[in-house]
Order: sequence, then C-alpha cells, then structure tokens
Amino acid sequence: MRYLTIVRHAKAEKVTPDQRDFDRRLSERGRQQCERLRAWASDENELGRFGPTTALVSAAARTKETFQRAFDKTPFVTECSFSELIYNGQRDVSAEDLLIDLAAIDPVTTSLLVVGHNPTVLELLLSLAQELPVSPREGFPTAGAFVLAIPDDRPIGLARYDLVARYVSD
Repeated sequence: MRYLTIVRHAKAEKVTPDQRDFDRRLSERGRQQCERLRAWASDENELGRFGPTTALVSAAARTKETFQRAFDKTPFVTECSFSELIYNGQRDVSAEDLLIDLAAIDPVTTSLLVVGHNPTVLELLLSLAQELPVSPREGFPTAGAFVLAIPDDRPIGLARYDLVARYVSD
C-alpha cells in the first residue's frame, strides 16, 4: 500500500496593500503549526509511517515555506517539485487539475504528498475520500494533513480511497 497525504499550507499573514497574495509568508501561528507537522512527519509511528513521498508543492511563498519548515530534509520526503500551476490566486484550480499534476509526478513506487491551497485541497479530499473526513462547512484546516491509502499497483487517479489518518494542528 502507498499513500497520498494532502496538506493545506499553514496559517499565513494577511495580505498587505503593497503585497501580492502569491508572496504572503507564514504567520507566527503558521510557523508553530509547521513545527507540529514536522514532528509528525519525522515520527515513524505518526505521519512519517506513510512515507517516503514524492511531493508536489504550490510555488506560492506560504506553501513553499510550509513545505520547507514541515517536511524538507525529513525521511518523509525523497523528492519535491514546486509548481505555479497549482496556485489558485491567478486562476481557479480544480481538484481535477491538481490530480492531473499529481499523476504527472507519480512514480507509482512511492507515496505522494501535496501541499496546496483551499478550496482546491478540500475539493481534492472530498473527491477522493471514501467517506467525508470533514464537512464542506468546516473546510480544510490550515496545516491539516489527511492521508488516503492508494493500492500499490495503481497510479493516482479519480477513484475513491480510504482515509487512514488525519493530523490537525491547533
């Protein structure tokens, strides 16, 4: 069995009038959330047990920072690609768009990790999870990680997968 871990970026600073949304960094709370995610990713009895992963990360500053603080240089991630195509600040990125980009990097030999933005990560989770892990009203919490089980012999695709773990920071 291999796994898909879907992560929403950690809490970001509010955008300022002279700043692009793409350039927003993490807030203090977001940096603390990343410490928690890193502890889970480094623990082979927690999130770390679902690795090693090939990662796809939005190229926006807050998602890159989430990845760097939470997952970079841990045994949980062996390879990472950053993509502007999954940043939804310039265009609507659908769950299907994200799935296509995941399939493009899927080696079918390792688990997968995606670090992205709402509402796309929520739509992806709701599209793929066998049972609803969150309600659409609750949304996808910042720095939340949801893990779906993918059969070993199949590339990631539009199918229903079992939710096997959930990690949510306060």
